[in-house]
Amino acid sequence: MKSFSQRQGLKPIAQVAQVGAMNDELRNSLWNALDTVFWSASSFVYGNHGNHGEIEGFSRILWSHYFKKPVDSRPGYGRSSRGGMILDAIREHFFNCEWHEVYDFLEFVVRVHARDKPKLPGYLNQILERELAGYKFIDGMIVDITDAQESELIAEALSDTKFGPVAAHLERALQLLADRKQPDYRNSIKESISAVEAMARVVAETPKATLGEALKVLEKKGRLHPALKDGFSKLYGYTNDDDGIRHAMLDEPNIDQSDAKYFLLSCTSFINYLKANLA
Repeated sequence: MKSFSQRQGLKPIAQVAQVGAMNDELRNSLWNALDTVFWSASSFVYGNHGNHGEIEGFSRILWSHYFKKPVDSRPGYGRSSRGGMILDAIREHFFNCEWHEVYDFLEFVVRVHARDKPKLPGYLNQILERELAGYKFIDGMIVDITDAQESELIAEALSDTKFGPVAAHLERALQLLADRKQPDYRNSIKESISAVEAMARVVAETPKATLGEALKVLEKKGRLHPALKDGFSKLYGYTNDDDGIRHAMLDEPNIDQSDAKYFLLSCTSFINYLKANLA
């Protein structure tokens, strides 16, 4: 809800999703969320009767697998009251690192606490949405999909456990697209197409068919309209050869994020359409 100052035009309202950047309000809100769930929780920083708090185990994992530094380099190492010092170091990193490193940190925390804090991604998503961030947690990863319907579409497909290979290809496509350090858009597209092929094989009951062969079977069985089959074939420009599917677009030198995102979304939509044929 807009504040009084915003309604009066005295304070600007963020109009554009925060993509490739993070303002202070968003960073502060994300830290406050972690404070609510972890830092201020009973016995997290300081344990009872002088024992180490839960931050001891958490920081060992953090230093070993995220910072990749010696665990005995943690502040105040060897002191019984070092929990507060460790939290200070974590706070300093959080508020001084680059915007994308904040998301790296959040992904790590969510991954470490996937079992004991399953609602954490949803809680963080509420903040990301409120602050107009152009990112959202999907399947434990922060992805730059800003449209709510698009996010729900992919999340629904990934949560479907009936078709393991399909979900595996989609998850890999999402991982390659979401990698902020070394995104691999070309292979993300390949994985998206492979997910369609896996689903088409199931519906056509042709476990070894290429995508083109499976679509032809579905057309002959009357389970895929010829126009839709032709449109899909032309859209993806595949060719059948000894190596299976070779997408013409993959030979293009300049494949970017928008290409990979488009394929992930359109392939996911087509997969859902094929699933409907199983009903």
